[in-house]
Amino acid sequence: ADLEWVVNAYAIAFGGLLLLGGRMGDLYGRLRMFVAGTLVFAAGSLAGGLAATSTALIVARTAQGVGAAIVAPTALALLAGTFAEGPARNRALGVYSAISAGGGALGLLLGGVITTYFSWRWILFVNVPVGLVLAFVAPRVLNTSPGRRGRLDLPGAAAVSAGAVLLVYGLSRAAVHGWNDATTVVTLSAGAALVAAFVLIEALSHEPLLPLSLFSNRNRTGAYALSLANGAALSGTLFLLTLFLQNVLGMSPLQAGFAFLPTALGIVAGAGITSRLIARTGPRVPMTVGSLMAAIGLFWLAAITDHAMYPVSVLGPLVVLAAGIGQVFVSASVVTISGVTSRESGIASAVLNVGRQLGGSIGIALMGTIAASVTRGQLAGIPPTHTALAHALTSGFTAGFQLAGCIALAGFVAAFIAVRRKRPEAVVEVQAEARAA
Repeated sequence: ADLEWVVNAYAIAFGGLLLLGGRMGDLYGRLRMFVAGTLVFAAGSLAGGLAATSTALIVARTAQGVGAAIVAPTALALLAGTFAEGPARNRALGVYSAISAGGGALGLLLGGVITTYFSWRWILFVNVPVGLVLAFVAPRVLNTSPGRRGRLDLPGAAAVSAGAVLLVYGLSRAAVHGWNDATTVVTLSAGAALVAAFVLIEALSHEPLLPLSLFSNRNRTGAYALSLANGAALSGTLFLLTLFLQNVLGMSPLQAGFAFLPTALGIVAGAGITSRLIARTGPRVPMTVGSLMAAIGLFWLAAITDHAMYPVSVLGPLVVLAAGIGQVFVSASVVTISGVTSRESGIASAVLNVGRQLGGSIGIALMGTIAASVTRGQLAGIPPTHTALAHALTSGFTAGFQLAGCIALAGFVAAFIAVRRKRPEAVVEVQAEARAA
């Protein structure tokens, strides 16, 4: 139980406070909040590395989540305010997207190296110098964004934070205890009710935490939907594929970490290419092509067997998936901050991150559930030999990858229907008007 909370504490705090963190950046200054969030994250990492009890580690992981919930939305908003529309901003968003999307795969590699040769505590300790350097460098390279007058929508903040916390916790619990678990049902139902109450509060508020007008832009709404699908497919796939590599192919944690290196490299390549081409193609092309490539990679991955060889059956699908995800992350980020006034860039970025985080929790819960269900069905009534277990596990994982492919296809449909291609000149005009406002 303690291990489960060590894992979930970060996700719950991060997912639950993202919208609040984004709006606080808009109100109190994004650079100020970015530095504060970075320091909170670094402090939580240090406390976690030094933790002597599971309770102290859970508290430290919660602090990390709080810091990350402030940093994530303000980082994208700061890039929008620092780099002018055009090649410079696109390159910056390419780097941002590569780090955001590729960080998960690269983290699996670094985690394997650190746990093999050092200690799990160093997974937390390494964040401390990185956070301190970021806090020192950020004010010197990023434009200061002054806060604005206004008040924080406390009823809305309380409703959405509590609702998101319950949803993330409920989804995390569903992945372990199943969807019929009483606590899972209660927390998910209460979370959904609080989110519905939040929408009502925002519709009636004069200074809403989340202006519902953000969703009036079709391109942005399509980007949010694609972000949700992309987060679900990627997180669920990384989760199941890690189990497949170690439990079926017999890789060590270090070997499994290196197996994900092509994913990080593919995302970097896809993000870099997209950042250079999006000004000419508009966002619709990389959003649709990228999500379709992700779906192809996932359905290809679903063809694995328990006798699969990594270079033949895993590497190819990972490269296709990663290249597609790199395109999606860059184009979704560009669309999110396109046409948004400086007053609302933080909250607009926060919604994008909420989609990715909540989508990740949904993907892990759904894909974990279907994989477990198929595996149990395969093992029913037969002796649990090593061969039978490997075959049953693989059947469950392939079912999960098929579901991930369907989720990626749903993202493709959302992007194809909602996103409209704009000429680069039109995009520049819209963003120039937004900056003037």
